[in-house]
Amino acid sequence: MRNPITPLEKHETFCFTCSPEVPCFNACCRDLNQALTPYDVLCLKSFLNMPSSNFLESYTQESTGPGTGLPVVSLRFSDADDLTCPFVTDAGCRVYPARPASCRTYPLARGVSRHRGSRQLTEHWALIREPHCLGFRDGQPQTVDEWVDDQQIAAHNRMNDMMLELISLKNRFRPKALTPSEKKQVYTALYDLDTFRDKWFNQNSAVTVTASSRRFDRSPTSDLDLLIVAMDWVKDNLCNPSPGKPQP
Repeated sequence: MRNPITPLEKHETFCFTCSPEVPCFNACCRDLNQALTPYDVLCLKSFLNMPSSNFLESYTQESTGPGTGLPVVSLRFSDADDLTCPFVTDAGCRVYPARPASCRTYPLARGVSRHRGSRQLTEHWALIREPHCLGFRDGQPQTVDEWVDDQQIAAHNRMNDMMLELISLKNRFRPKALTPSEKKQVYTALYDLDTFRDKWFNQNSAVTVTASSRRFDRSPTSDLDLLIVAMDWVKDNLCNPSPGKPQP
């Protein structure tokens, strides 16, 4: 059986297209486990014009990452029989402009690595040829960079790389499980951004900002700015290797 995943160099080309004219249209929106990154949640809740808490309650479910101990948010499927994405329709994705990074990237897969002692990331790409997908029959040849530009993936990759750095720091300095209180606060900071904003401006909140960190001496107004601050807050409170670091 042919390996469905093959490495792809950035200069190599591939042919792919997806539209209602392709016989398998919408097939990839079923029978999947769709985890969402914090930036995915931000984009979706903003597109739907919903408070983050309402979006999370309506469309997602929470679990714990077995390798990280961090909260993981996944889409809750609307049909348990075929695991249909709650946003798919006969005409296609109803949140297409705000679709998650994994949806934008498909049929490519992206991984990153970093050499020890370096902050420079190295990208690794692969092409996924699933048996049900007929999108490879047509389409113009394109490189990885052309696909990333066409699908507007760059911003997602930048934000998701920040999340990967957070996960790496947590695994390095806090390999043990989080307390229930820590897990709840990490979930709020990374995913329930509107609630985090409310707590951010509330001096009596349980979400405590460390006085020693100048990163927090600002009042972010945009969701994107606030998410970056929230990631810094989690790293500062959860992944700070210094003895006697403040606890949330």
